[in-house]
Amino acid sequence: MFENFANVWTIVGLADDVIAVKPLAMKVAGERVVFFRDANGKAAALIDRCPHRGVALSLGRVDRGEIECPFHGWRFDGAGRNCRVPWNPDARRERLGAISLPVREAGGLLWLFTGCATDTQPSVSDTFSVEGVVVCAQFVTWRAHWTRVMENMLDMPHLPFVHRRTIGKELHRLGGQRMDVRWEERPYGARITGSVDGAPRPGFLEYRFPNTMELFIDPPGKLLRLFAICVPEDEATTRLLLLTTRNFARTRLLNPVFRMMNRRIAKEDQLVVESSQPAAVPPPAEEASVRTDAPTLAFRRLYRQKLLGSSAVPPPREKSEEMAGDPCD
Repeated sequence: MFENFANVWTIVGLADDVIAVKPLAMKVAGERVVFFRDANGKAAALIDRCPHRGVALSLGRVDRGEIECPFHGWRFDGAGRNCRVPWNPDARRERLGAISLPVREAGGLLWLFTGCATDTQPSVSDTFSVEGVVVCAQFVTWRAHWTRVMENMLDMPHLPFVHRRTIGKELHRLGGQRMDVRWEERPYGARITGSVDGAPRPGFLEYRFPNTMELFIDPPGKLLRLFAICVPEDEATTRLLLLTTRNFARTRLLNPVFRMMNRRIAKEDQLVVESSQPAAVPPPAEEASVRTDAPTLAFRRLYRQKLLGSSAVPPPREKSEEMAGDPCD
């Protein structure tokens, strides 16, 4: 499960996206996942596949904290335990559970662990604990491998070319002869800073392993940060979650303005990134690179060391008593 993106915490949305009365379906690294709220109101996540006949649980309903399969009415709680098998009062329900996944609500965000068990917790940016911060969220979908999207978010030299009419306008006008980009390791990933002809650039980036970029563009005395979370859906599709956090102009009536600007900037990147070949980032030697590619090359090393080739192992399933002696098995 979760091939090449296994056993890591990832943001997949806002905690408020999960409501009590309706399942929430999404695809993460090739796996269908369904979210719902259990009997205690906590977010829960299951592989979106009924163990009976493999249909999507997300097509069913949530009733009193249990999700009901739309096909035969089997019901499961937030831990994946089978709570009901209609017409079969003698069924060994403890052997008929769904696959549950660790999920957390932290910083107002919904986090999923791409494996079946963990003793770790998500690494949440301090930005989300600042009092009075408003979060504006939006999703866009790119037809590109998530690694290409992620390294684009960590790349400074493209700004005056791809974004010469938006966020790269000032850098395009400034020109310059030499850009220096620094990758400074942090426990959660790295901080990326830049300078042009020796003059430090305002703002900086932080990379949070495995798939989050936080851009610090605080105006004087204020907080303004942009998050880009590159959630892989499959080998060819990335669901890009953009979060704008601010502690000024806090009325939510202004959220459409921030979304419009983010959508415009993302669109500028999208056309370029979707043209990349091969789809996923290749080994460094297979593409030409220069000094200012240090952050993207560092990301590629982490991807190859920690994620590429990874997979999560589902828990073993016991045979039911009814099928234990099946001669066709």
